[in-house]
Amino acid sequence: MLNTSARLSTTPRTVLVVEDEPTLATAIAQRITAEGWTARVASDGASAVQAAAQLRPDLVIMDIMLPVMDGLEATKRIVAERPVPVLILTARDDEADKVIGLGAGADDYMTKPFSMRELIARCKALLRRVDRAKVIAKNSENEKILDFGSLVIDPAQRIVTVNGEQVHLTPTEFDLLATLARKPKSVLTREKLLEEVWDWVDASGTRTVDSHVKALRHKLGSQTIRTVHGVGYAFEPPEQ
Repeated sequence: MLNTSARLSTTPRTVLVVEDEPTLATAIAQRITAEGWTARVASDGASAVQAAAQLRPDLVIMDIMLPVMDGLEATKRIVAERPVPVLILTARDDEADKVIGLGAGADDYMTKPFSMRELIARCKALLRRVDRAKVIAKNSENEKILDFGSLVIDPAQRIVTVNGEQVHLTPTEFDLLATLARKPKSVLTREKLLEEVWDWVDASGTRTVDSHVKALRHKLGSQTIRTVHGVGYAFEPPEQ
């Protein structure tokens, strides 16, 4: 079941809100339209997958606990069909849940309850990141392949391989890995990574960085990214 709420905007954006709590879904949609964007609401995972294919939204806000099909499975199917930033909503402040969500293809997460102001700030940051990623991709067309032996990163094709096998990374995971790998063994602060990858100018999302690093370690190996406690992270090239 789909609902629609729209308002004209000089920069048209379509946001798909997937939430089975009617009151919360309406509140999110109203706040989105207040920004001049178009909001569509789906109340279950299956409807969300169908809506994403039809609408081709610029952003998806996805609750994890949904009827018919859960948010994780819906996210996997949506991003497999077409790359789109996904912000997941979770009722539990559990790091494992967040890593699983990011592993499913989500780009960011928020724990309920949350403020609408922060939600919109996160949405704007994700949309800015997508816009900037297009520019970065254009500028990376002639960038050399980052070859670390068993681990190879191709910025132009946005492909990562380990021992010759391609590893699927979300757009955010790729940008985070490439940012770290361009300066091997150099420590980048969480704040610097937020600025470079997410285009955030404050430190409110440092836990988002931590969760994405955990997701990368799960896919590439725990030794790939080194933690410098209290500071940030460094890329550790695999031993030749």
